[in-house]
Amino acid sequence: MVDALIIGAGPAGLFAAHELSKNSKLSVTIVDWGQEIEKRTCPAFETGKCIGCKPCHIMCGLGGAGGMSSGILNLRYDIGGDLSKLTKSVPKAEKLVKEVDDIFVEHGAPNEVYGMDSEGIEELTRRAAAAGIKFIPIPQRHIGSEYLSDVINSLRRTLESRGVKFLFNSRVERVGKGEVVINGKKIKTKYLLVAPGRVGADWFAEQVKALGVKLTHGPIDIGVRVEVPAVVYEPVVKVNYDPKFHIRTKTFDDFVRTFCTNSQGFVMEERYDDHVGVNGQSLRAKKSQNTNFAFLVHIELTQPVTDTTAYGQSIAYLATTIGGGRPLLQRLGDLRAGRRSTWERIERGHVVPTLKSVTPGDISMALPGRVVTDILEGLDRLDKVAPGVASDSTLLYAPEVKLYAMQINVGQNMETNVPNLFVAGDGAGLSRGIVTAAATGLLAARGIIEKAAA
Repeated sequence: MVDALIIGAGPAGLFAAHELSKNSKLSVTIVDWGQEIEKRTCPAFETGKCIGCKPCHIMCGLGGAGGMSSGILNLRYDIGGDLSKLTKSVPKAEKLVKEVDDIFVEHGAPNEVYGMDSEGIEELTRRAAAAGIKFIPIPQRHIGSEYLSDVINSLRRTLESRGVKFLFNSRVERVGKGEVVINGKKIKTKYLLVAPGRVGADWFAEQVKALGVKLTHGPIDIGVRVEVPAVVYEPVVKVNYDPKFHIRTKTFDDFVRTFCTNSQGFVMEERYDDHVGVNGQSLRAKKSQNTNFAFLVHIELTQPVTDTTAYGQSIAYLATTIGGGRPLLQRLGDLRAGRRSTWERIERGHVVPTLKSVTPGDISMALPGRVVTDILEGLDRLDKVAPGVASDSTLLYAPEVKLYAMQINVGQNMETNVPNLFVAGDGAGLSRGIVTAAATGLLAARGIIEKAAA
């Protein structure tokens, strides 16, 4: 019997364990499908080629998907999800963000915070407004991909010193009421906290449906990862390391945004069970000549079709099929001209792709026409803020699909309608980033502590 069993060793699970082990006498065990972070070595980091590790080292293991990211901490309560909707209070949400940030700094995150240049922010805000774009200034802390393991392992050592146990390479086959089945073995638990991350979102949705947990379909983001010469985006990232631009497109009035900027970074492949996607990372020591960022179109479906997850997956499957099991790569100039890219055309441009395991092709064969129009119009508008972004040589990788999971209905303490079943993080549809995921983990842990004390 375990007092508190946590599924998922990402930010939500780790911060929940931190809170539980610090403020209660409950025994805590964390289980994850992946490995310790030092064993999460991805061949694509060095070669640019994905070999399809199962489970994907980028997505699973200690630290979660965020553990293999650039380690950018967005220090605003309303970025990566709106925490105030969960706390019912902006001051409480802001306090949660500070608590999460303090724990990261305690375990080795750098002291420097970006995005505090008021003059630069004012100028960038003005330029964006003149182009019809909203710029969202955010205080940010950048850990760096190669230093994240030190921070996460420091947190792990603290948890283990408090008695928290870790079970890696362990897949949860079934979630029941007060029990789980892991690698064929049934384990009883008083309190179950499920924080499976994005890679476990579909699995978790199926599990909770069988338990009668209430959930709803959330919106999704579909788009591309844009790669440009670093010099093009340098004036922007000097002001905000991971700048957030919100754009309304001309033709459809759709919402398009930038996300996850990696200055002098690298485009990486994400591999799921049945499709591939792209993401990015930036290192503090190793630099490329390029900068990449996600460019995403926000999509919500209405009755009678509301299953945004199935819709997003169908697009990812199609892109994977067209790419022969690899992400698609296209020059922006070729997309505009309505022709597929070839390696010859890509090499003719002045942007050398940092991800090599791709298939040059035509993104418009995979992404809906409306999304393609939004991307073209959005980049043309962003070009007025960062001239050169909409160059013919700009590279577009697809698909970048953010499903965010079906949202689990919870109370303020993160408990579902099934007693003693708590949820947190991206895999439960409650967050969309490292800081907000960690904050929901704290909330869930406090819900468990409160219930255990009752």
